[in-house]
Amino acid sequence: METAQPHIITIEQAKKLNWLRAAVLGANDGIVSTAGLVMGVAGATTDNGAILVAGIAALVSGSISMAGGEYASVSAQRDSEIASRLKQEGAPRKFAKHEHVSPMSAAVASFFSFALGSVLPIVAITGPWVDFREVATIISVVISLAVTGYVAAIIGGAKPLRPVLRNVAVSLVTMAAAYGVGMLLGVAVA
Repeated sequence: METAQPHIITIEQAKKLNWLRAAVLGANDGIVSTAGLVMGVAGATTDNGAILVAGIAALVSGSISMAGGEYASVSAQRDSEIASRLKQEGAPRKFAKHEHVSPMSAAVASFFSFALGSVLPIVAITGPWVDFREVATIISVVISLAVTGYVAAIIGGAKPLRPVLRNVAVSLVTMAAAYGVGMLLGVAVA
């Protein structure tokens, strides 16, 4: 009987995986948070202009926030790994830096994937199908998050069913909660 051999990841593979991880996370977050926001606004008002402005604001602020957070996170991880390696091996810092993932590539991937993920719920909620905009948004979000959950599972070497269901469940809860808040507060403010 053969035993599973550990899979050794090269530096280049780690850099690509870091970029892919950041992109999948950014897309998921862009889809879920923007869908939640525009559904919340749609629960409060039928004004397509207000919904569109909220969606675009979510796209811009979320993209910048994700990029900044990703940059800070990967930088801290990289700095910690470099410091640990320097202690262990006494390697020169200039060489140790080149063997770690790039915070900038993770930030760029997060920025653009969040923006791209945000576009889908914005288009779905502000499209010409005003009578069905909430349903169109829910359907488009569920499909897109099923795809990103599947991709994340494949990248991580996991079975896809659980990540897909987790993504879909989180998005449905997020949209329902935001829509409910929009309905409650939209009536109170109006």
